[in-house]
Amino acid sequence: MLKVGVLGAGHLGKIHLRLLNQSEKYELVGFYDPNSEHADKIAAEFGYKKFDTIAALIQAVDVVDIVTPTLSHHDCAKEVIEAGKHVFIEKPISNTIEEAEELITLAKKYNVKGQVGHVERFNPAFIATKEKIENPMFIETHRLAEFNPRGTDVPVVLDLMIHDIDVILSVVKSKVKLINASGVSVISDTPDIANARIEFENGCVANLTASRISLKNMRKSRFFQKDAYISVDFLDKVCEVVKMKDAPEVPGDFDMILQNAEGIKKQIYFDNPDVNANNAILDELETFADAINNNTTPVVTLEDGTEALRVAYQIIDCFKK
Repeated sequence: MLKVGVLGAGHLGKIHLRLLNQSEKYELVGFYDPNSEHADKIAAEFGYKKFDTIAALIQAVDVVDIVTPTLSHHDCAKEVIEAGKHVFIEKPISNTIEEAEELITLAKKYNVKGQVGHVERFNPAFIATKEKIENPMFIETHRLAEFNPRGTDVPVVLDLMIHDIDVILSVVKSKVKLINASGVSVISDTPDIANARIEFENGCVANLTASRISLKNMRKSRFFQKDAYISVDFLDKVCEVVKMKDAPEVPGDFDMILQNAEGIKKQIYFDNPDVNANNAILDELETFADAINNNTTPVVTLEDGTEALRVAYQIIDCFKK
């Protein structure tokens, strides 16, 4: 079991602490939070060991799980990596591209592994369909959330849309060619609703919408490719795969047949994979333990996290123009 410590015991930090405490792949050593009053309360309530400094925590563990505000990700991760310890960083990887690139360089220099907490990669509905998404040419995503003051210190692109950016970059094997985007600030100083159109060099187009002032929550993505349509509901954890194949000579009574203007007939059929319930946060943390123990590449590398951040900032730059 890998000895692990958590930096940050806020809303998400408490979830990470609970799951790491349950995990059979980690031994939870303790946590550090700069708010000593809050840290005392967490320690008293849950029995986790509280450390008085980040340095003391780093020294006591093999892996550090950073669940602090984004502004502090770089400084915390740098200290962890330079101590030769593996690091899990909640998304986004850091506040700037330069900071993220420095972390990649340091991780290579000190030969440690890093993973970024893009949790939707571990969503069971996405896992069930991932292998079926082959060369998509049009992607549409909607990530809408009811208003929550937590997170409004950053643009909605870094808060919500970055989840979909990472998922899209993981399935489109091509470089970004062009980005157009617009964003509107409604109740925050930064955009609360945003739409982006990403064009890739291979011709794929992705249209992303994110809002944190919606009346209802929605997290849906649709992937369109040759002879298939794939829908993934990240919120309700359900998926749908609609495929087409050449129609049989003699269709059955219940076969769904489409005929185009040229007279070509196609049969529509549903290929809905089983969705196996999981805890996505626990899975992302435990696959990182596997990557360390087996010396394999983490599912979401520091490079992946940096590319998602790079595209996010290209979208934000469009707002300024």
